[in-house]
Amino acid sequence: MEDKISEKRKFKNMLLNTLVYLCAGIIVLMLTGIIGYIFYRGLPKLSLDFLTSAPSLLNDTVGILPNILNTIYIILMTLVIVLPLGIGTAIYLNEYAENKKLVGVIELATETLSGIPSIIYGLVGMLIFVQFCSLGTSLAAGALTLVIMTLPTIIRTTQESLRTIPNSYREGSLALGAGKWHMIRTVVLPNAVDGIVTGCILSVGRIVGESAALMFTAGMANNIVYLFESFLPEKAGSTLSVALYMYAKERGEFETAFTIALILMLLTFIINISAKFAGRALRKRKENDD
Repeated sequence: MEDKISEKRKFKNMLLNTLVYLCAGIIVLMLTGIIGYIFYRGLPKLSLDFLTSAPSLLNDTVGILPNILNTIYIILMTLVIVLPLGIGTAIYLNEYAENKKLVGVIELATETLSGIPSIIYGLVGMLIFVQFCSLGTSLAAGALTLVIMTLPTIIRTTQESLRTIPNSYREGSLALGAGKWHMIRTVVLPNAVDGIVTGCILSVGRIVGESAALMFTAGMANNIVYLFESFLPEKAGSTLSVALYMYAKERGEFETAFTIALILMLLTFIINISAKFAGRALRKRKENDD
């Protein structure tokens, strides 16, 4: 009897393992196929002139330098605002807030905001930042709209990471005479850096891939905007994702669109790797301090 049960269990385990590996293999094949097809379609058109020039109908040139710069500006402006705001909110909710009902309401609100379609954020950003705040169609209005979009992600990932820190760490630090903020700054946050970096990566991915909200707020201009001008009103500019949509949907230039997709993929990869190295450096610094 035991042998039969053992044989059945072995068969079930083998079947489940086979299904798991099969599903994993399908996912890897799909990912490899998508990346390979983007490289196949986009790599032939990729050149230095394509990356370092601006599009011009008069000169009959196609370039994405303004779109690359605008994407970097949008990422920087959004992260500079959303990271302190989101991390600070998560710290307050997890470490300071005593009203559990209020915390529950805020958590429900953040989960609801994270599920709203981006086109709704674009309309709200156009009404508030473009019209009411008189920023006009500008990179600043687009960045502020993306702050609202990515704020729930930063709050939730940071909050979940803070909850994984054992209370014994907090109690031990307080018992040694540390103040609450000193305890949070030197004990809790360094141990929660992985979750914070994850939230940052997810936010950057959404910023880089966003197009619907930015078409209403940042605009579709292809003029080169310098860094000190990106904060000013009426300085419109299209990001790489908006340019991809325009070339693919409006102009039908699919080879250019695939090349932009390739640049987007590489840019996202570089940013994710940089965030991982930054998180690793912070962990090593904490270990050396300890």
